[in-house]
Amino acid sequence: MKTLSLGVVMTIVLSASNASAGVEAEVEASVVVASRNDTRIPGDTGTKLSLVDDLSTSPAPAFRLRLGYRIADRHLITALYAPLQVNARGSVGRDVEFLGATYPAGTPLLAVYRFDSYRLTYRYSIFWRDGLDVAVGFTAKIRDAETSLYGVEARRKTNTGFVPLLNAHVAWRPGNGVFGGVLDIDALAAPQGRAEDVLLAATWAFHENLELRAGYRMVEGGADNDEVFSFAWLHYGVVGFRMSL
Repeated sequence: MKTLSLGVVMTIVLSASNASAGVEAEVEASVVVASRNDTRIPGDTGTKLSLVDDLSTSPAPAFRLRLGYRIADRHLITALYAPLQVNARGSVGRDVEFLGATYPAGTPLLAVYRFDSYRLTYRYSIFWRDGLDVAVGFTAKIRDAETSLYGVEARRKTNTGFVPLLNAHVAWRPGNGVFGGVLDIDALAAPQGRAEDVLLAATWAFHENLELRAGYRMVEGGADNDEVFSFAWLHYGVVGFRMSL
């Protein structure tokens, strides 16, 4: 799955490199803090475990890479690679049932939460004038997720699946100046679960084709079914760099 997703990214890059204009690239570095990360596996019989309240989750580094190609100003296609892993350690005062294994109360535990995201997005700018870009579109997301628990035994639950999302984007540079802001949203809710990824950042266009950004990203969502119960709320302090050609 990772090879396929990276192949999609490379295809876009190679196609864009043969074009005279329209290439965009973004790199984002961040520190991630979790305010919620609850899991129960299996979803109907396991023990609910909070990686935030029952265990201690340390802040984690993360990064994102986005490559895209803009067509005729208003059409933009992008590919995103966004890996993420957070670890939690500690012990709980009750037995924990996880994937058929029993971890006795007081057992030192290590929980690993990994949620790698691969996305292909198309959006169309419905308003593009006077330093304001308002765009809407859709995102095809592939999640490669894992929740693992290590203690007296080791158990690992992985899940790879497709998630459709709606995309909205607003970028504003008053008077076409050097300072502005950006709001970017991927989100959708359904009976099976929900997913939201929201960025709000200030921007500084210090060169005609180069932009720095700094702000806050929120990722929230999860699923509740017989196989898995998992909901997380993650907060990112982000610094990013955007280049267009």
